[in-house]
Order: sequence, then C-alpha cells, then structure tokens
Amino acid sequence: MIQKSRKIIAAGLFSTLTAAYLFGSFAQAKESGESSAKTKLEAYIKFTQILNIIEHEYVDDVNTTTLIDKALKGLMTNLDAHSAYMDKKSYKDLTVQTKGEFGGLGISVGMKEGALTVIAPIEGTPAMKAGVKAGDIILKIDDKVTLGMNIDEAVKLMRGKPGTDIVLTVVRKNEPKPLKIKITRDIIKIDSVYPKTIEGEKGILYLHISSFDQKVVKSVQKALADHNDTKGIILDLRNNPGGLLDQATGLVDMFVPKGVIVSQRGRDSKENIEYKAHAENTDTKTPIVTLVNGGSASASEIVSGALQDFNRSVIVGEKTFGKGSVQIVIPVGKEEALKLTIARYYLPSGRTIQNKGVTPDIIVHPGKIKYVKDAMFLKEKDLKEHLKTELAKIDDNATAKQQCETNTTVTSKENNNTIGGPKVITEKMLYEDAQLKSGVDILKALIITQKGKQ
Repeated sequence: MIQKSRKIIAAGLFSTLTAAYLFGSFAQAKESGESSAKTKLEAYIKFTQILNIIEHEYVDDVNTTTLIDKALKGLMTNLDAHSAYMDKKSYKDLTVQTKGEFGGLGISVGMKEGALTVIAPIEGTPAMKAGVKAGDIILKIDDKVTLGMNIDEAVKLMRGKPGTDIVLTVVRKNEPKPLKIKITRDIIKIDSVYPKTIEGEKGILYLHISSFDQKVVKSVQKALADHNDTKGIILDLRNNPGGLLDQATGLVDMFVPKGVIVSQRGRDSKENIEYKAHAENTDTKTPIVTLVNGGSASASEIVSGALQDFNRSVIVGEKTFGKGSVQIVIPVGKEEALKLTIARYYLPSGRTIQNKGVTPDIIVHPGKIKYVKDAMFLKEKDLKEHLKTELAKIDDNATAKQQCETNTTVTSKENNNTIGGPKVITEKMLYEDAQLKSGVDILKALIITQKGKQ
C-alpha cells in the first residue's frame, strides 16, 4: 500500500518538479553564480516534494490551497514580527480598519522575544483607564491564547464594536500570578500634545506627547508660542508608541539646524531615503531634557535618538522598546496581500534602533522620591495652616475648631484642583515621579549652564 502511494507521489511530483525547474532557470538567469541557482532549485524541489507527501500520506484529506496559505503564514511570521501574509479575510479587515471607524482599546502592541507585549497604553483611552501598563505581556485575549499568534491576529481580536467588553489576561513583572483586566472598547479619540507648567519653576515648559498624530508639530509650535518665556523644555515621550514619521522628523527639525535626522535603508536602493533638518525657524539654544521608557517606540525613538545624536537633548529614563523597521502592504492578486518589512531606520550616527532601542544618557527607574515638608521651612501660607491645625488639637473652643476645619477643607479643595488640573504639575506630583523629578533637576542645571555661556 505504501509502495503504491509512493509511486503515485513520484508521478505527481513530475509536474511540480517541472515548475520548480522553471523557477530555478529563472533564478539562474538572475544569479551570477551557478551554485546559487542550483541551491534555489533544490530548495524549490524540496518544498514541492514535502507538499506532495503531505497531500498523499497525511491521515486526513487536506486542501492544497489551505496548505500553501498556512505555509505562507509560517514563512512570513518567521521573517520578523511585523511581516505577515494576509488572506482574503485579513486583507478585507485591513481595508475596513484603515478606511472605516472601529472600536479599540487604545494600546500599541509588539512582539518581544516571541511574546505579545504592550508597548504602551495611550493616555485617556479605555486601556489606560482599566490599568494596562507598558511591558505587560498579553497571555490571553478573552479565551484565546496568544502564544504563536502574530500581531495582526491579536489586533483584529482586540478591535470590535464600541461598547463591547474584552478581557485581557496579562503577565506583569513583580506580580505573583497573571492579571485579568476587563476593558470596554470605544472609539479612540486622543489629544497628542499636553503642555503644562511646573509649580515654582518659572520658565520650564513640560510637553507630554502621547503619540505622533498629524497635529504634533503644530501643537508644539502653539505651546511654545503660548509660553514665550520658556527657558527650558521637558519633552516627555514615555509610553509613546510612535505614529507618523513626518511629525517625528518635523519635531526634531524644530530644534536641529542641519544634518540627516533619520535615514531609511532597504535592500532596494529605491527605499533609501534621508530626512534632513532645515535651518529656518530653528531653536538651537533652549535646553531640552527628553524622558523615555520601555513604552517609547518607533517615532518616539527616532526623536529621542536623533536629539541624542545631535547632542541637542539629555535623554533620561529607561531603554526604549526597539521598533525601527518599515512595512508596506503589497497586494497579491485582488483579494490577498503581503505586509513586508522593506527597510530599517537609522539614526544620524548610523546606529539602528531595531531590536536595540535608545539607551538614555542618564538611567532613572520609575518610582517615588520621599517627600518631607520641614515645618521650619514652610512658606508663610502653609505655616499658618499648619499652626491652626496644631492649635485645634489643644483648643476646646468650638469656634476655633470650626474655623480650623473650614480652612482645612478649602485648602484641600484648592490642592485637589491643582493636582487634577491639566495645566500645572505641583511639587508633590514631581516627587511622585522620580523620572520627571530627575529630568527637571537636570534641566535646571542646563539652564544655569546656558546662562553662564551668555
């Protein structure tokens, strides 16, 4: 029986070997050496031989088209984490996602060492509100395990009708067991630039850029125009998953007068592109400190890496994610396509960020700094409130107690408004964020140094 099947296989191979030979001949015409063409021919023959064996020997009847599709998916997945083969359904879903409106979670994901990893939740989105954090490894999406799943499949599962719920099971560093996070999908509408001032630090402008959408450069320009007394800038790119390349290069161009900001290089020379800075309307004097972490990826890595290479900013925080490749979608026929990595980004110094990331000039891990207010050094207003509170502890007079309680309540309300407000970062908030506090201290030193030069 087996011998008979093998005869059938041998006969069936004749046509596929002929096809492989034609492919090999074509390759031979293209290659300069005979050995290279021969190797290709042998590889084509091996593939068709294995395909025919599976068709005739496998325990279940299998469809050749299905086999080829699975082989292509495996092939693309093994190239890199961002390349993919899209069958009819996947290609249609991509068209809907790029042209239509859909519900999402507000997170950017990537593959890190084979695991589906959260690059960053975007500020103000359902994912951030639910407690998703940069670095979380997504183990399950609802009841589907992500092991072996590519990025496109995962994103497709997470997107859905606004108002519907999804449960992510995540593995988080320092947590004893996986966490289940319930998130309600919504239309993702975000602001990209959040300008703020810092209490008690006149002249320091804090710019948090959550992602690089099409309004980043204009929004930063407006923020600088609104704060024309700015002496130093904190550029916060933490948990920024990237976005539009022209906005990233445009932002760097605002602070760098000349040179290549980033270059794109691929196998085909047509894909080799350089994005250069221009001298017009360039601020070369205002000191900048840029904050990054493991959630900073793609466009935010280009900005931080370029500013670092041009010695235009001190980079503070933790090593970035390391996503620096370029993908395009190539249609195959009318209903299928390949998403293929065709180039990588290179920073001004020539280094790549792909799988390497940007290492900060000064490493600062997230955390809090102990905040102690010494009563001997309290400001006049705070000292009065402190003394009233102390007086209430020893004074039985009801009026004094009531007056003290009233004053305490008012002060608390004012503080809450300051903390919750979108415009000001208080001193106490600084101490809650060790990376930001370090960034501000470094920037103050740079401002003093700049003053000395003038």
